[in-house]
Amino acid sequence: MDREYYKSHKMSWGTLGTVRPFSGFQPQRDVIQIQKAMEKKDAAPLVRILTNRNNAQRQHIAKIYKDTTQQNLLTGMKKVLSGDLEALMLELMMPPLQHEAYRLQQAMAGLGTDEETLLEILCTRSSKELRDISAAYKEMYKKDLEKEAKGETSGDFAKLIVALINKEDATGFVQKDIESLLASLNEKKADAAPWIDILTSRDLTHLNKVLMGLELESGHMVIPVLEKKFSGDIRLGLTVLVECIQNPDMYLAKRLTGMKAPVVQGIMVSHSEEDLLSIRVAFLKMTGTSLYTTLQKHFKGYHLEALLAICRSED
Repeated sequence: MDREYYKSHKMSWGTLGTVRPFSGFQPQRDVIQIQKAMEKKDAAPLVRILTNRNNAQRQHIAKIYKDTTQQNLLTGMKKVLSGDLEALMLELMMPPLQHEAYRLQQAMAGLGTDEETLLEILCTRSSKELRDISAAYKEMYKKDLEKEAKGETSGDFAKLIVALINKEDATGFVQKDIESLLASLNEKKADAAPWIDILTSRDLTHLNKVLMGLELESGHMVIPVLEKKFSGDIRLGLTVLVECIQNPDMYLAKRLTGMKAPVVQGIMVSHSEEDLLSIRVAFLKMTGTSLYTTLQKHFKGYHLEALLAICRSED
């Protein structure tokens, strides 16, 4: 942990992120220290510096490093780092939109599809953010995100994923939406179509009113009903979507409890400058143990130091 962060940084509590601009930022000095670390193949300064700068400052460091050395910082880091630490530090160096696009690409790469990561990103991002992420995906991989997702999924789940990628905030009538969802559940075989249509085309305030009204009129919590009425990937997709509508922080905290390195790194980097403080609170409420303490039980070395620096403090 970099004590200099606390000494020189004036905390801006207008954000729920844990990583904030380093007020004593001197990129030239950072680059000199990083160069020395590269020469010695010493991971410690890389972790200390890069986890205590926000993303915009990291991009500035990368540019000055390139201008100074004529070499790519990420290429150099790959020679010094390895394993989970390398993966984490490279994710930290990606601009936010590129990072989300990268995570989506990784979720669909190779054999099988990581449905949970696809859903996590698509269900927790706004329609505008998803348009920007889709554009970043196309620029990075020269492929269309929607087409790629269609090729990796099928049936109602594919329809849900495509609808999420093209998420809208259209107007609607709360009672009419409640009735449509109730009607779908009362059929012999539940119809996913109205759920996909409504849950991907309304704003969060409207959807929370719909889900609350649905629970009041049916006398049942929505998620257990979905788990009973649907099966397979569409059951997973709809339940995750409802969780993210009702309490995205709690959903992300639940994802973190598995303590799988790629998931932990992906969420912590993605949310470090946005709302990781809220996710920490949800994690503590859910597990009875802070995220900071839990990380120490599952990871070690510089990898742990980097994760703790992003988490920032004990709750």
